[in-house]
Amino acid sequence: MSDDTYQDIGYGAMEIGFGERPGVLVVDFQTGFTQPQFPMGGCPLVHRAVENTARVLEAARAARVPVANCYTAYHSEGDMPYWKIAPVRESFFEGDPCAEMEPRTSDADYDYILRKSGPSIFFQTPVTAFLTKHGVDTTIVMGCMTSGCIRASVIDSFSYGYRTMVPEDCVGDADERPHRDNLRDVGRRYADIVSSERVLDYLDEIRKRNV
Repeated sequence: MSDDTYQDIGYGAMEIGFGERPGVLVVDFQTGFTQPQFPMGGCPLVHRAVENTARVLEAARAARVPVANCYTAYHSEGDMPYWKIAPVRESFFEGDPCAEMEPRTSDADYDYILRKSGPSIFFQTPVTAFLTKHGVDTTIVMGCMTSGCIRASVIDSFSYGYRTMVPEDCVGDADERPHRDNLRDVGRRYADIVSSERVLDYLDEIRKRNV
């Protein structure tokens, strides 16, 4: 037996691999998570993820790959779930500065920008219709937080039948331990955990094909 019991019993037995028609999903890169003046905005792993995601998005747009870019916000406490996170309960409302899109990772002229109300970008949003319209078979999931909204989005992406790719350096969390633990776990079950460089190489192939 090895040190990895899950591997010993068959988890992570194969790589999913990229498909032919990618779509990019950017989860919750809004100022409440990406700008240091906000309570949850000072996480180094998230800032690293923003920088790497910006590079991937530049390549995706150049390759004419569809991009869905979401933020979390509510109209009032009445339509907010029972979050246990104080800054979300206090500030994540439409019109609040923390609900603004991160400018380094959003392009209103290109991206499909949508609001979500649950952890997953898929939950009660039109994102599946958007991906279907573009014939997407592969999702590239980026954003924050790895242990929460990224994990939920990855599981839903898998559940809807997409090849799901997560570039490790394009997702972030408040703590490296749950970041690593959750990536390792979804990588055993639902997704390929890859690097941004590998995604960039793949997007370059797509760009050349689309020329």
